[in-house]
Order: sequence, then structure tokens, then C-alpha cells
Amino acid sequence: MLIICWLIKTIRESMLYLFPYFNYACICLTLYVLYQLWVIDMRYRLLPNVYVLAFANLGLLFHIFSLFIYDDMLSLAIGACIGGGTLYVIRFVANWHYGRDTLGLGDVKLMAAAGLWLGQDFTSIALVIGALAGILHGLIEAWLHQKKNGKALNLAALEIPAGPGFIIGIVISALIKFLDPLIFA
Repeated sequence: MLIICWLIKTIRESMLYLFPYFNYACICLTLYVLYQLWVIDMRYRLLPNVYVLAFANLGLLFHIFSLFIYDDMLSLAIGACIGGGTLYVIRFVANWHYGRDTLGLGDVKLMAAAGLWLGQDFTSIALVIGALAGILHGLIEAWLHQKKNGKALNLAALEIPAGPGFIIGIVISALIKFLDPLIFA
């Protein structure tokens, strides 16, 4: 019994030493996944489930390896509900109002996965920043269209992917959340 306790203690201490490296790997892989999601959404207006699921799983692994020091599991679950639920309600209302598909389910799932990274507080911030980035993207697209064609674009007919804007919001919120304790400690 004493040997088993010693073995468990030794393994746990060695894992605590390795956890920061796992977290760095999660962050690097997440940045790659978010880049892939950005490119695919810009080209094809699609956020593949396999990348969104990888993003969600990397968020869970990050918090497991950091021993939930940033957020507890309940906050992450609430964050996923806030991110996905808010966009799902917006999607439902917009689809009903316009009579067509206005916001893809990939965007809903992306923000639900973001909630598993950011928790309940910062998921809301990511939604707001992402929406503002999407509006800015739409205005730039309309201005470029007007400059190219010489006539104004009907903003109601403008279709832009929402994923890149939300990815900007996710990255900015993550920087605020995870770097703030390092900078202001």
C-alpha cells in the first residue's frame, strides 16, 4: 500500500511538471485549428464539425491540464450554453424574420466550443467583439464593392461569413482572460 501511494504521488508530481507543456501544445493546436476554420469559412462559408469539435476538445484538455485554475467545469458548461444558446436564438429569430438561412449552425457550434475555452464571463465578451468585427467586415466589403463597381451595395443582400468575426472575438477574449493575470500579477 505504501508503494502504491508513493507511485501515485510520484506520477502526480511528474504530471504537474509536464502540464504547462501540454497547455502550450493545446494553445498552439488551437491557433492552428482557428486559422483553418477562418480560411475554410472565408472560402466555402462552412465551419466543418471536425475542426469545431477539435477546438472544443482542446479547450477541455487545456482546462484539465491547468487543473481548472482559470474556470471550474460549471463555468465552462454555462459558457458553452451562453455562446451556443445566444447564437441559436439569434439564428432562429433571423431565419423566421427573413425566411431563409441567415446564420449557420457551424457558427452556433463554434461559439459553444468557445464557451468551453472562455467560461461564462468571457464568452459574452467574445460574442460582442465577434459581432462588432463582423459588422466591420461587412462595412469594408460593402465599401470595396462600391469602390469597385461605382454603386452602393444593398446591405440587406450582403452575405459575409460570421465565423472569422467570432474567431477574432474568441482570440481577443482569450488574450484578455489568460494573459491578464500574467501581465497584472
